[in-house]
Amino acid sequence: MGQQNQIETIQESGYVKHTAVQVSRAEMYEGHLVLVNQANPIKQSISLDKLIPLHTNPDIRLLEEGLLLEKTCLQHFNILLNESQAMNDIIAVSAYRSREEQEQIYETSLAENGDEYTACYVALPGHSEHQTGLAIDVGKIDEHVDFIAPSFPDSGIYMAFKQLAAKNGFIQRYKAGKEAITNISCEPWHFRYVGYPHAEIMEQHDFCLEEYIDFVRKFTYGGNYLTVETDSMLVQIYYVPAEDGPSTTVPILNGDLYRISGNNRDGFIVTAFTGKGQRSHGL
Repeated sequence: MGQQNQIETIQESGYVKHTAVQVSRAEMYEGHLVLVNQANPIKQSISLDKLIPLHTNPDIRLLEEGLLLEKTCLQHFNILLNESQAMNDIIAVSAYRSREEQEQIYETSLAENGDEYTACYVALPGHSEHQTGLAIDVGKIDEHVDFIAPSFPDSGIYMAFKQLAAKNGFIQRYKAGKEAITNISCEPWHFRYVGYPHAEIMEQHDFCLEEYIDFVRKFTYGGNYLTVETDSMLVQIYYVPAEDGPSTTVPILNGDLYRISGNNRDGFIVTAFTGKGQRSHGL
């Protein structure tokens, strides 16, 4: 994450309890867990140097050239396609979009499909996950692939892709039954990278991202942590509210690795990993 260059050690009763990182307010608007929707617009655009072309893997089928994804997202998308043996059956339809591209798509959909359809399936410019580089639309390879609503069946290779998505850090962002929360109709083709183990927790609890962001806020540093434990890894997740001013002191649990993501709303989510030997896949 960005400018986490001030690290201090906090002592308690003569021994080291934890470290703390100074995180700029701007970093609240970036990271793998940013919530982007009607109420939470994009406040900080992703740096172009963090985006990688999908054609770096020539095996990925593309609806059009020039598709980009955030680096880690693309790495795990590659893994997901390979694990589901879907390279020859799934096409990448849409990935990162600039605000200008989103404006064009929105206006074209209004003209071709009307207000009601567009409101259901196309996010307003500045409110689209595609502008983060963390979202990808996929479809069944066919003679005609619908750009706005590509076919993505609940069977065969496509179901295998969906079933393996959470293990690789992806969620189906807009599910049936969550429309009142997300304000977007069910989109079986739209997948969002949130990382490990967040996608698996969301899948287990049937959370959409809005619900998960609220859920994590219940777990704070020094209290109970949202914990995932495997044979090889202990993962502890907690929320740190943003402080007033230009930066926030984010305490870090002792461990082997940590990640901080802003939630694009009011604070930061820390994911702390402690290994028990060989580390688990998908970090």
